[in-house]
Amino acid sequence: MIKDMTTTNFLEALSSKSPTPGGGGAAALGGAIGAALGEMVGNLTIGKKKYAEVEDEVKELLHKLEELRKQFLKLADEDAVVFTPLAAAYSLPTGTEEEKAHKEKVLEKHLLEASLVPIAVMERSMEALAILEILGEKGSTMAISDVGVGVQFIRSALLGAVMNVSINTKSMKNRKKAEELDHYAEHMVREGSAKADKIYENVANALK
Repeated sequence: MIKDMTTTNFLEALSSKSPTPGGGGAAALGGAIGAALGEMVGNLTIGKKKYAEVEDEVKELLHKLEELRKQFLKLADEDAVVFTPLAAAYSLPTGTEEEKAHKEKVLEKHLLEASLVPIAVMERSMEALAILEILGEKGSTMAISDVGVGVQFIRSALLGAVMNVSINTKSMKNRKKAEELDHYAEHMVREGSAKADKIYENVANALK
């Protein structure tokens, strides 16, 4: 499991010719790093007299970020889990009409599953961005730069995950479902990118 790997081991596995971990796992891990940076900001905020009025709110955000971090790591592993049967499905025989029909059915099932994991990464990214936006406004000014870095990691998770949605939906036979997923993902890209830009710009201005 990725959460049990050292950074060095993960990077060595990522750089190898093995298809997993790949871009999907890397995107999810980026989300976990972004959430962890948000937690850092929160932990540097609570317990300070200057931020006493927002302490309860920040504690609640910390709890949410901890859960998001764990979910991102879980999704990083799930990305590899759903890829394995999908890769195997491409090798199914197609010598008869029955075999062709079976392969198409199996592929469709695993293509959908492989699309839903990055969709979940994108959804968690949207949640994380909303929290980082609040921390950028109410968190410790001493850690404002960490909000900016965290936002960039979350942005990478969002924009990386959509690639894995697209590469799977383009092969789906159920075009209605594929287009539904694509439109949903595109909506999150637009909304998330705009929010990330806003937060990053606010951080950059605060650092001037």
